[in-house]
Amino acid sequence: MIRSFAALILSFAFFASTALAATVGDDGLHKEDWFTITFRDIAEDIRAAKADGKRLVMIYEQRGCIYCRAMHEKLLTDPEVSDYIKEHFMVVQYNMFGDEDVTDLDGESLTEKTAARKWGYLFTPTIVFLPDEVPEGKSVADAAVAVMPGAFGKWTFLNMFKWVEEKGYDSGEHFQKYHARKIEELRAAGKLTEE
Repeated sequence: MIRSFAALILSFAFFASTALAATVGDDGLHKEDWFTITFRDIAEDIRAAKADGKRLVMIYEQRGCIYCRAMHEKLLTDPEVSDYIKEHFMVVQYNMFGDEDVTDLDGESLTEKTAARKWGYLFTPTIVFLPDEVPEGKSVADAAVAVMPGAFGKWTFLNMFKWVEEKGYDSGEHFQKYHARKIEELRAAGKLTEE
C-alpha cells in the first residue's frame, strides 16, 4: 500500500512538473504562444503595437538561461501577469547570441547579438520597454523608457509593466516608489502573497 501511494505521488509530481515546463524552441529559447514574431524592424514594431493599442516590449533571452526558464514557468504562467501583459503589450523575443537581422531605431542593420552589444545588454532575461511613438535618430538604448535586467518576483515584474503602461517614467514617480506604494496597497487589501 505504501509503495503504491509513493508511486502515485511520484507520478503526480512528474506530471505536475512537466505541465509547468515551458515550451522550448529550436533556438533553445523558452516560448509563449502569445509572443509576436516580426521582422525585428523596431520602428515598424512600435507602430504595429500602437496600431493594436499596445506598447512594444523586447525580451532578450539565451539558450540554457535558468532565469529565463523561471520567468516563463513562474511568472508568464500566472494569469494575473500574462493577461495584463497580453492586454497592454506586444512582446517580441530576441536571442542574446542570435543571428537574426534587426533594424535599430536609428536605421542601423544589426544581428540580435550585435544589437545586444550595441545597446549594452548583458543579462538574460533583459526586458526592454519602448516608447509609444517612434523617436527620431535614437537607438533602442537611448529611446527605451525602462529596462528590467534579470529575473524578479511576481510583484516587481508585474508592477514594472504597470508603471510603464501608466507612463510612470513621465509622471516623476520613480519606479521603486511606485512599487512600494503598490505593495502597500496589496498588503492593505490582504492580497499580498509574495515579495
